[in-house]
Amino acid sequence: MGLVDMQGKVTLVTGGARGIGRGIVTALAGAGASVAIADLRVDLAEQTASEVARNSGARVVALQTDVTDLVQVQETTELVLQTFGKIDALINNAGWDELKPFLQTTPDFWEKIIAINYRSVLNTCYAVLPHMVACQAGAVVSISSDAGRVGSMGEAVYAGTKAGIIAFSRTLAREHARHNIRFNVVCPGPTQPPLVEEMQRQEFGSRVLGRMEQYVPLRRLGRPEDIAPIVVFLASDAAGFITGQVISVSGGLTMVG
Repeated sequence: MGLVDMQGKVTLVTGGARGIGRGIVTALAGAGASVAIADLRVDLAEQTASEVARNSGARVVALQTDVTDLVQVQETTELVLQTFGKIDALINNAGWDELKPFLQTTPDFWEKIIAINYRSVLNTCYAVLPHMVACQAGAVVSISSDAGRVGSMGEAVYAGTKAGIIAFSRTLAREHARHNIRFNVVCPGPTQPPLVEEMQRQEFGSRVLGRMEQYVPLRRLGRPEDIAPIVVFLASDAAGFITGQVISVSGGLTMVG
């Protein structure tokens, strides 16, 4: 057990099967939380759930969910409530990107990025918030990106969706403060989950990301375990007086005031 105690808490994590999401699931379970993983890759999610549960002793379940589909998200939310009786924290982690100059993208590409990265957050909040309002308590932590704070070469649409998450979260932090529901945002810098590895195999992605470590003051890319601790903290009661905040975890690459 770490410094943050999540015993008795129930958390819902989107995109928790791999990468940063898996790191978050692992850290939440290690802090004592029960975790529901909502992920389209159900086989991988079940494998993650089984391994994390075995290693931590926490209860971890996997639920196949297309987070771009509001009906599926609502069904998953109901399953979590039926299984655990409550949802104390929602972690919006699901995301997707592909590095391309904007003029080489298409409307179909825009729609995919907007649906996965932004509409999914609208869906989960719309589905989960009524329960949190009824309980007069809750925490929502959404994974944005430093691309949403300062822009990023080859990620125009992605950066726009991530900036949208920041504005959306700050607005809900104001709307739901009276319900004791907190909203905070974590912005990873370049991190080495499977998605970044896939982008680095593309020619344009390799040019943009290939030498990124040289520009990071701490001289390395991030790892999922670098992101997870701040997410767990913000989801916990230890962060009970923190809401509407945006925190970068970037090794110093971006130092935004």
